[in-house]
Order: sequence, then C-alpha cells, then structure tokens
Amino acid sequence: MSAPLAAVVLCAGKGTRMKSEKAKVLHAILGKPLCAYPLKRALDVGASPLVPVVGHQAPEVEKAIRAQFPEAALRFALQKEQRGTADAVRSAEGALKDFSGRVLILYGDVPLLRRETLEALVAAHEAGKGPLSLVATTLEDPTGYGRVLREGGKVTRIVEHKDCTPAQRAVRECNAGIYLVESSFLWRALAEIRPQNAQGEYYLTDLVEMAARQGPVASIDADATETAGVNDRVELAARARVMQQRINERHMRAGVTLQDPATTFIDEDVTVGADTELGPLVTLAAGTVVGRNVTIGQGSVLTASFVADGTAIKPYSVFEEAKVGERCIIGPFSRLRPGTELAEEVHLGNFVETKKAVIGKGSKANHLAYLGDAKIGSKVNVGAGTITCNYDGVNKHLTELGDGVFIGSDTQLVAPVSVGDGAYVGAGTTVTKNVPPGSLAVSRSPQVNKEGWVARKKERQG
Repeated sequence: MSAPLAAVVLCAGKGTRMKSEKAKVLHAILGKPLCAYPLKRALDVGASPLVPVVGHQAPEVEKAIRAQFPEAALRFALQKEQRGTADAVRSAEGALKDFSGRVLILYGDVPLLRRETLEALVAAHEAGKGPLSLVATTLEDPTGYGRVLREGGKVTRIVEHKDCTPAQRAVRECNAGIYLVESSFLWRALAEIRPQNAQGEYYLTDLVEMAARQGPVASIDADATETAGVNDRVELAARARVMQQRINERHMRAGVTLQDPATTFIDEDVTVGADTELGPLVTLAAGTVVGRNVTIGQGSVLTASFVADGTAIKPYSVFEEAKVGERCIIGPFSRLRPGTELAEEVHLGNFVETKKAVIGKGSKANHLAYLGDAKIGSKVNVGAGTITCNYDGVNKHLTELGDGVFIGSDTQLVAPVSVGDGAYVGAGTTVTKNVPPGSLAVSRSPQVNKEGWVARKKERQG
C-alpha cells in the first residue's frame, strides 16, 4: 500500500508581468483559473489534503479554488511575504502538522502538467527509496532555468541560472520545480535553508543537495511544454492553445467530429458522445454533457448544460444550465437560460428565449417567443411573438399550458395564469384569466374597415 500523499500548490505570487490587477493564478484558461489545473492533477493522483499556498489577493484566490473544488480536502496556507519558493512551501507546514507521508509540490501557474507525469514521479520515488524525487526537462536554450547537476549519473544538486558557473550554464537538463518529498525530511530541511544566493531568497532547490546527502534523488524527464509556466499574457495564450489542442484531439480520437478544431473550445471536464459533430466557433463550457449523434452548429455556446442523444442545435444558440432531451431541434439564435428543461422532440426556433421553462414532449415554439417561469405540456404549439408576462415588478409568477394547447401568434400570457388541455388562444390575445380545457380564448378588439378613408385623408392634406 502506498504511503499517504498530500500536495502543496504554490499560488501566492502577484505575477507583475501579467500587468493586471488580478492575481496571476486567477487568469483563466478554457474557463478555469490557472491554478485549477495543477490542483486537479494532484487530486487525480490521489493527493489529499491539498494545501494551496496563497498570498497576493489571498481571499479572492481562496474563493476561486473553493468554487472549483467544493468537495476536496482543502487546507489553505498564507505566505505573508514573497521570500522565495522554500519560504512558500514552509508556509504550509502548519496546515500539514498532522500529516505524515509524501508531499507533492506543484506550482499554480503550470497548467499543462499531465496526470501521467505525476504517476511516473510517484513510481520513481517508490523505486528510488530516497527522501526526494524531482521532475526535470531538457531545453535547447536553458537560459533562466536552474540546472540539474549530476556526478556519476546521480543527481547531486540544482543551481539557479544566476548562480551558475559558465560550465554549469552549458548543462541543458533543467529543473521543472516539481518535487515529491517525504514529510519527515521536508520540514526539517526547510528549517535549515538560508538565503545564500544572488537573489537573497530562500530557494526550494536547496532541498535537492540536502536530500542527495541522505539517499538517491530519483528524477523523471518531462516535455518542456508540459512543465512550462505562465509569466505574461502571451504565454497564457500559448498555454491555452496547447490545452485546447490536447482536449480537442482527445475528443476526436473518441469519435467526435470537429469541423474546425482551431476554433472549437471545450473545457477539460466536458463530456461529448461519439458521432456528435461540432461546427466552427463552438464553445462547450463548465461541465457540459453532450450525448451521441448530436449536431451543434457554428457559434453556439453551451455552459453547464445537458444535451441528450440525437438533438440538433442550429448555429448561434446559447445554453446556460439547461437540460435538453433526445431528438430536439433548437435554433438558430435560441437562448436557453437556467432552469430550462426540454423533453424529447421539442422544437425551439429562431430568437426563442426560455428561462425556468419545463416543456413537454413534441411541443414547439418556432419563432420569436419568450417563455419564462412556464410549465408547458406535450404537443403544444406556441405561435410567433408569444410571451409569458412572468414578472409583476416584485415577484415572478408561473404560466401553465396543458397538453395539446394552441397559442396563436402575438399572444401575451399574464401570469399567474393557466390554459387547460386542448384549449386554443386566438392570435393577438392578452390572457389574464385561466382558460378552461377545450375552450377558445380571444380578447382582441373587433376589426373596423373604413372604406375610402385614405382618399379622404389625402384630399384634406391638399
């Protein structure tokens, strides 16, 4: 049985090169803050508890992390001053005072790290039986990176670029900053680190030389793209492109068609079924689940929504926390707001907006309608220009339409109101009272035709 595993994720930095009032780790990639990705990777390999070390804008960073991981065992630590990476990790000691095992150390601005890399690090650590293991990467141009130094093939220490000799700067094996450390060694060693370097900071890399004196330091190699951090908005966009490509390739290999992968944006936790086809400029965000054989047209945006098998979503439709049944036809230019629930074979057409609307099987609203706070039965036809008047200035009220109801065009349903099964409402009607089943409701004024009126008007005008 593996030893217990905790994770410390450094999220305290300001990120001055972002030139932003917002902390660096809160800048988003594909709908999630930067720091969410390394935290998720730690959870993927079984780390618990997680200790995010916060500093700059600590309350905002903590709030964002809790929102991303409401069920995780989170223990926040505060780095009051920016005095280096060793000081940042040492800030987590109090949060892990009751923990004994291995501590994974990650950075909140490294979003592309893979689960497989951390699993390989854990395996190397178990095989090496030393107090510390690390991830290295080999760079063509290692300028600015700490060098991994070896003697007889064994890792002996890491030297930061500014402290390197000319010979050491020729080394291309670089430190990725990712470590797995025995807690019994970690806290004792951190207490001994001193800022004896060009930066005057407490370097976490000093742990490596201390660990090498006690046992072998295992290392694994990772791709430079995977271990790259984010320092400015150019790098943020570059990491986002890599993330986008990874996610899109995963879905395509699983049987999803992307007409233009370069313009398709899918969040990491989205599920898409086989034989679904996504048009250009489609965005699937925040936990959306899409079934099989679904088509989603160009420019559509789905957030935290569920779409069942066989549904067709036409271009430029927007879903927010909506649930859509099988074989529906939606759009173009439909907007489904939170609380929308559609049964199978519902048709919502161009410029139809729904909110807290539960709509039964086979019902249709094909043009220019607003259906808010509504309960609509099966086989209902809602004519063009129909609206539910659900708000009285203080409270929202419910409109109920029974099965088989026919609502004529340009109807206003003033809630609270109900229309019984099979009833008809004539075009242009304002419904203010309940309509019994099987009835016809009409409220428009009688039409009056004044023959010759146009000619007389022109004569008066000369």
